Amino acid sequence: MKKIFLFILTVIITTASFSQVQNPVKWNYTAKKINPTTYEIYLTANVSGNWHLYSQFTPDGGPVPTAITFAKNPLVTLQGKAKEVGKLQQKHEPLFGVDVKQFGGTVNFVQTVKLKSPVKTNIAGSVEYMVCDDTQCLPPATQKFSIALK
Repeated sequence: MKKIFLFILTVIITTASFSQVQNPVKWNYTAKKINPTTYEIYLTANVSGNWHLYSQFTPDGGPVPTAITFAKNPLVTLQGKAKEVGKLQQKHEPLFGVDVKQFGGTVNFVQTVKLKSPVKTNIAGSVEYMVCDDTQCLPPATQKFSIALK
């Protein structure tokens, strides 16, 4: 009985030590002051290897599009939607049966915000995204952020 238990324990430990959590996207969050009451918020995704991240404007029926949600802040007003700045690739994806819009490498999601008055505050929220490579897709992930506006 002890030998079976030790064997099972060894298999579990070995399997756990070889399994790796794949996280091919590293996020960076910054704010650029344009004037005393206007900022550009940069949500920067650095996508490694052959992985790609999907556009906010991916059609229905395709992969999960990138979605940015900002927490309510009575001192901050969003100006339009976030712009995508990066090398956009469009291709037909047979797996989903639709034309997809995706980014590899680095992509910036840039949101302009306006303060009601020149005060210090934070803007917070989350970004939901999905990444795939040529052979697999990872489940959608959500990353929270908080950026100081000074």
